Amino acid sequence: MHVFVTGATGFIGSFLVPELIGAGHHVVGLSRSDAGADALTRAGAEVFRGDVNDLDRLSEAAAQAEGIIHAAFDHEQPDSPVPSENDRKVIAALGAALASPDVPLVVTSGTGLVHSPTGGAVVETDSHPTSALVPRAASEEAAEALMAEGKRVMVMRLPQVHDTLRQGRLRWHIQIARQQGRVAYVGEGENRVPAVHVTDAARAFRLALENGGAGDRFHAVAEEGVPLRAIAEVIGAGMGLPVESISPDEAAAYFGPLAQLAVLDLPASGAVTQQRLDWTPTGPDLLTDLHNARYAG
Repeated sequence: MHVFVTGATGFIGSFLVPELIGAGHHVVGLSRSDAGADALTRAGAEVFRGDVNDLDRLSEAAAQAEGIIHAAFDHEQPDSPVPSENDRKVIAALGAALASPDVPLVVTSGTGLVHSPTGGAVVETDSHPTSALVPRAASEEAAEALMAEGKRVMVMRLPQVHDTLRQGRLRWHIQIARQQGRVAYVGEGENRVPAVHVTDAARAFRLALENGGAGDRFHAVAEEGVPLRAIAEVIGAGMGLPVESISPDEAAAYFGPLAQLAVLDLPASGAVTQQRLDWTPTGPDLLTDLHNARYAG
């Protein structure tokens, strides 16, 4: 299959591209930099130069594809709705450019868009977030609009994607701990985050592209929920910092813009996805990767 990948030079993309090539697909990766283009070439992919927000250029690549995985997203503005609304436009452009309604388009989202109270229900694949509550849900709303047109669009929701170098939102926890000189969690620290190793996430994307159907929603979740207290204790040991509980009233002073997120319980189930795609995660778990992470620098 001729597969166009956005975010091909990012964290997940750097594992996704060889995963697709290893399965026999011809990969065309989007890159806006010479360094990214060189990395794609070394991986055996074809390079398509451009920026993900250049919609005309993006449509040109999408029109030639037999399958698309949209893995690009701007994570550097967590408090702004702008990246989410930009992503809405990107997904609409990709969908409009499809050569046929049968061309699979996998859109990336997150399990954290739908949360439950502590001890509540685990988020399942049939949960539907709205951008009125969570700006990032704009991506799923754009995907749903294409699904309504009868196009073979799927959503892949990601939890904390990790290896020993990167751990999703937890990098902010590590940076805050370095700044504060301690590692904190709120209350008993029983609120959880789901997780998956990056190699398992890449394989889930490939299987969704190959076997998913219009309207499918998948959770690339290997661990349903890892408690924030356990995470804090491993980070504290790795950084040589004290670990302590803080009250909800103290969360804003410690976590800053991350305070609201730091108190949420965000478990999510990958059971349906594992069964639907015959996907069995095999990578290291989150605490193992955090234990082996490089905290210096």
